[in-house]
Amino acid sequence: MNLNFSIIVPVYNRPKEIDELLESLTQQDFSNDFEVLIIEDGSIEKSEQIVAKYNNKLNLKYFFKENSGAGASRNFGMQKATGNYFIILDSDVLVPKSYLTAVNKALESKFTDAFGGPDAAHESFTDLQKAINYSMTSVVTTGGIRGKKKSVGKFQPRSFNLGLSKKAFQNTQGFSKMKNGEDIDLTFRLWENGFETQLIEKAFVYHKRRSTINQFFNQTFGFGTARPILNKKYPETAKITYWFPSVFIIGLDLSIIAAFFGCPHLFYFYCFYLCILFLDSLFQNKSVKVAFLSIVTSLTQFYGYGSGFLKSKFFKRFR
Repeated sequence: MNLNFSIIVPVYNRPKEIDELLESLTQQDFSNDFEVLIIEDGSIEKSEQIVAKYNNKLNLKYFFKENSGAGASRNFGMQKATGNYFIILDSDVLVPKSYLTAVNKALESKFTDAFGGPDAAHESFTDLQKAINYSMTSVVTTGGIRGKKKSVGKFQPRSFNLGLSKKAFQNTQGFSKMKNGEDIDLTFRLWENGFETQLIEKAFVYHKRRSTINQFFNQTFGFGTARPILNKKYPETAKITYWFPSVFIIGLDLSIIAAFFGCPHLFYFYCFYLCILFLDSLFQNKSVKVAFLSIVTSLTQFYGYGSGFLKSKFFKRFR
């Protein structure tokens, strides 16, 4: 298959991020042409002037539409694209210069109608952004399900770094109207329609993520609320591991209460785990501050996802 890439980027009130992303795309070492579609999702802070800076450097198309969410904006972009293979990126990523070359090489070696790539922390990121990246990608916290390893069963691509063939888009109609978990929902529908997915480890992006603890909590809370909905919609995909963050936070709360009443043994177990997490982050990031913040962001992630999961599971208004 002769691959013609169309990069789709939805954006909402983030012109500075689009500037940085487009600049990174101008540095690609990929020899073939590709197009970039910026889909402005009803932003107040528009990116049109930023995009115009790159008209002579990239094959760019800019569209402004009423606000409808990221999933609908991605679908809009794929409908307007002229390529036969779509690459979906979040606006808050930076793309290494070898990204498209890595994607093209992997798909030529083993073609699949969808792929996902990992994320990493760029050296320019803040300490908090590096800590959030650690919490989201570490084997110690998430088991490496976001692209750190291949031994996690069938890979479920995430929308911050996702590829989809035109044929697969036409068959599935792209992203659903789910507010959270729409990328996982798409993956399950791809599998139902006989399409394969793969992890392309070398096709990583630098993902900035949310810049505050509160934003990160809200993001992971949303992820947690989506999982019970997906489990109900696709019962064959449900796994006991999805309960782990909820069990973790309940156990931690109980351990603190037990320690207050003179029984600290369970609390010691949690302290030991957090020490392991601290040392692992220290080894990876070479920074005591990032390692300490990794404890904060990991607990934020567990409490966000775990509480979101429980509320969605047991309270109908979160479904």
